[in-house]
Amino acid sequence: MVMERTIADNARIVDASSSPMNPLRWSFRAQFLLGFLICAGLLGYAIFVQLQLGIEPCPLCIFQRIAFAALGLLFLLGALHGPRSAGGRKLYGVLAFLAAAVGAGISTKHVSVQLFPDPMASCGPPLSFLRETLGPFEVLRRVLTGTGDCGNIDWRFLGLSMPMWCLICFVLLALFALYAGFKSRRRTLI
Repeated sequence: MVMERTIADNARIVDASSSPMNPLRWSFRAQFLLGFLICAGLLGYAIFVQLQLGIEPCPLCIFQRIAFAALGLLFLLGALHGPRSAGGRKLYGVLAFLAAAVGAGISTKHVSVQLFPDPMASCGPPLSFLRETLGPFEVLRRVLTGTGDCGNIDWRFLGLSMPMWCLICFVLLALFALYAGFKSRRRTLI
């Protein structure tokens, strides 16, 4: 007996939301690996701007780089671990969200220093000098108060300064981390 197959039996109907090119449909590991690659790319571009374009980072820029590095490290650890339990994925999502939230807070401070500069602000000592002469909490306090260097806008793209772009990236990566961590995962046979 010959079995007849219809076109519908042989064809898989695939909608755009299940496309392999849609990162919102990827596995937890793939999504966290993408987050790591984005952070690495942003840090690489920051180093390129510093070394090739000659734009020196201010102390707040350094802290934003540290936040991107911490966020990237959490993304990488989550991708390498690839927890099977929902609780493990949620933990990585929340930790990455917190790292991105810290970075967003630093970026927000930097944007406010740029938009509303203190007329009495002057260039402060370099970060290396502060680390050698002050305790870690005093260095953090001094850096977060911003200096005249932090108020300079040396780079723009589409009318936004680099700290504004960093803020946008931190917010998007924070939301992406939460989405990846809290997305329900269904086992499929195909």
